[in-house]
Amino acid sequence: MVTVIDSAERQRKDGTTFVALILLGGLSLVQSQNTGNFYATVKQCSIPSTFDEETAKGRIGERVPGNVVKKPCDPYEWTNKESGKVLELSHRWVYLPEGATLEEAIFEGDPEVTLADKKLRTLVLNK
Repeated sequence: MVTVIDSAERQRKDGTTFVALILLGGLSLVQSQNTGNFYATVKQCSIPSTFDEETAKGRIGERVPGNVVKKPCDPYEWTNKESGKVLELSHRWVYLPEGATLEEAIFEGDPEVTLADKKLRTLVLNK
């Protein structure tokens, strides 16, 4: 299961904005390459939504079946905000629905707002 922990406004290359949901995955135990000791960690990712900010904030705390998993990608530089250290990474963390494979979960482009999304938003906002 993943939990919606926050939302964030993001900007597309064309300058338009959308709201993303921030998802937190379940607990994982990982073995340190340096010490050999285990430590607990959780991974998070963001996914685009068709929600406005108010609707997205209302989803915080909701649990959704699935996991946050590592997906290979083209190498890119990432800067640790605390230490300033620059790392080259070749993966990112993505949401994987329960029962899906990584290949099935990959999509390209922006989400579309459907009539059903608009009706749901109207129902939620009018409560």
